[in-house]
Amino acid sequence: SNNSWKSGVAVQRFYVADTASEALEAAKRLNAKEIVLKAQILAGGRGKGVFDSGLKGGVHLTKDPAVVGELANKMLGFNLTTKQTPKEGVKVKTVMVAEALDITRETYFAILMDRSCNGPVMVGSPQGGMDIEEVAASTPELIFKEAIDIFEGVRDDQALRMAANLGFKGALQRQAADQIKRLYDLFLKVDATQVEVNPLGETPEGQVVCFDAKINFDDNAEFRQKSVFAMDDMTEADPTEMAAAKWDLKYIGLDGNIACFVNGAGLAMATCDIIDLHGGKPANFLDLGGGVKEKQVYEAFKLLTADPKVEAILVNIFGGIVNCAIIANGITKACRELELKVPLVVRLEGKTALHTHPQWNTCTKVFVLPL
Repeated sequence: SNNSWKSGVAVQRFYVADTASEALEAAKRLNAKEIVLKAQILAGGRGKGVFDSGLKGGVHLTKDPAVVGELANKMLGFNLTTKQTPKEGVKVKTVMVAEALDITRETYFAILMDRSCNGPVMVGSPQGGMDIEEVAASTPELIFKEAIDIFEGVRDDQALRMAANLGFKGALQRQAADQIKRLYDLFLKVDATQVEVNPLGETPEGQVVCFDAKINFDDNAEFRQKSVFAMDDMTEADPTEMAAAKWDLKYIGLDGNIACFVNGAGLAMATCDIIDLHGGKPANFLDLGGGVKEKQVYEAFKLLTADPKVEAILVNIFGGIVNCAIIANGITKACRELELKVPLVVRLEGKTALHTHPQWNTCTKVFVLPL
């Protein structure tokens, strides 16, 4: 891992392994009373998941290092299905071998960006380890919030107050406050939009430990956070979404048959809604963005026409930032070169909306609105 953003947050000792023998080796090296083995996939609900090897549960505890090797054998290379994965599951390529610690008490702590506070906010609850949405709904008085001043950072009194609200007592309160400050340090260092620790727990030995965390990073900070974004595991990403990202297009596959080709996320969502309202089903969400070039229009069309589910394409462009002529030129080039097999409906409004683009009449199957 990259030392530049180590923040001294207390976590379990762990290794990551991609073969069963490596996992066994790691388990021996940890030399711990108890070891926890976790399948590494980008989905929640792993503990209750099932492998197609027959093994139940993506998280296992054992006191015997030898068992870690056997378990890893039934995890690595097999698909794990949880309530958050596709029904065929996701192939497990790596496992985490960590020192298991006892937890006497579980709390919830997060730092999030909050629009209403114009900056980061700490959110905590003494009811950790469980579904925090449920806590917020049934016992809102157990959710504590502290807005963080972006110039001052987390003040001592704030950190101590949050630690007390989380139920840490005596010496543990100072320790928890220290972890809270370190988590904010991490939040800033990695350009996070969210650092959520659930549970932030306390052990029988009197340690405060971050047992499980979810961190979201600001895409706009990618240029500053090369090492963080280099860790992004693309093997589970949708190939079309990845191809779209290469051309700076925002694409999300859906299960309908009408492809949408829109500029701006708001208009793209509205277009999906309108299709739905009239009994259709959108095949995707595709946002071109404002700085779109002809080449991107062409590549976007290539992606849409390659999808076998697509039976028609709807282009809905409002030319504010983007010039409709760029879109029109990209579409006509795509129509000619890609031998469009499905009907194409085009609506261009705004800046140089060309209802009579010179080449529309040479493109069969193109319907330009308003008709």
